[in-house]
Amino acid sequence: MILDRVSQLFERYGVIVAFVGLLVWNGVFAENADVFRSPENLRNILNQNAATGIVAIGMTLVIVGGGIDLAVGSVMALAAAIGLLASNAFLGFSESYVESGTLSAGAAEWLAVGIGFAAGIGTGLAAGALNGVLVTVGRLPAFIATLGGLVGYRSISLALAEAGEIRATKTAVLTEIGRGGLPVVPGSLLASGNPLIFSWSIITFLVLAVVGQIVLSRTRYGRHLVAVGGNPTAARYSAIAVDWVRFVSYVLIGLCAALAGLLQMARMSSVSTSQLGSQMELDAIAAVVIGGTAMSGGRGRVWGTVLGVLILGIINNMLIVSQVSTYWQGALKGAIIVVAVLIQRGRKT
Repeated sequence: MILDRVSQLFERYGVIVAFVGLLVWNGVFAENADVFRSPENLRNILNQNAATGIVAIGMTLVIVGGGIDLAVGSVMALAAAIGLLASNAFLGFSESYVESGTLSAGAAEWLAVGIGFAAGIGTGLAAGALNGVLVTVGRLPAFIATLGGLVGYRSISLALAEAGEIRATKTAVLTEIGRGGLPVVPGSLLASGNPLIFSWSIITFLVLAVVGQIVLSRTRYGRHLVAVGGNPTAARYSAIAVDWVRFVSYVLIGLCAALAGLLQMARMSSVSTSQLGSQMELDAIAAVVIGGTAMSGGRGRVWGTVLGVLILGIINNMLIVSQVSTYWQGALKGAIIVVAVLIQRGRKT
């Protein structure tokens, strides 16, 4: 009885224990504890992993529904590339209006960025919808459908830039979006004298995490998603539109991938079509399984995924601070995924 109780507590709160343990070890006992616990370093961990977190929130919904999406990194690159190309095209089109005084240069740049973001988001929604149609209407296994997307969407983005980089014509507004933000505590300053701010990427990640958790645990769609992932046959007999529920989850992850790609594009004021979003599917899936979402579907929590993202970020930070080669990070993430799935399987036996 005691062992069963401990097992249940570990299943529910194990990710919290791991997160707190990593914080305590790195912030108190590690050799570079003073560096780790500095506000700037903690903010950087959040900032560097915000895009992963945004994608992982969408991945949580897909996996809870019994699916998977391997195309998220390629969708990021494609959405960012189309968004930046649309923005640059509008800036070129608006030059005559700026010269005539009909439109100010600042207004033209803001409007161009808005059009670019709209185009990128539309691209992500369309890519997610196509994946959803292939899975629900085409009856393709999610692994195969999204594996095709991983290759296909990346190929399109490479063709748009001839496998190179797309640079922004003007960068002032993109820099404001990519590197600006809101102060964590008004008046708070870093050791360098700069204000301590949460970037728009971090804010987007946190807002989507709250919305995602509410959707999954407090709405009819969330309950249907859990039912579909747990037992699609029983869900269908319960009059749940199984295909529609799964289709919507792929549209939502397409939206998340597009947002992550556009925010990364704004941060760099450019798009590397070969590198942006590379291996994002691995990072997102690792965060989801660390957070306690079952790979078999039917069980998951967005708050656990958020902690999973932070745990991966802290581990990466540990390796960097300890001057361990970054080449080992992929091996570590792969091992984490395997161990997490083995633990999940062990809980069922």
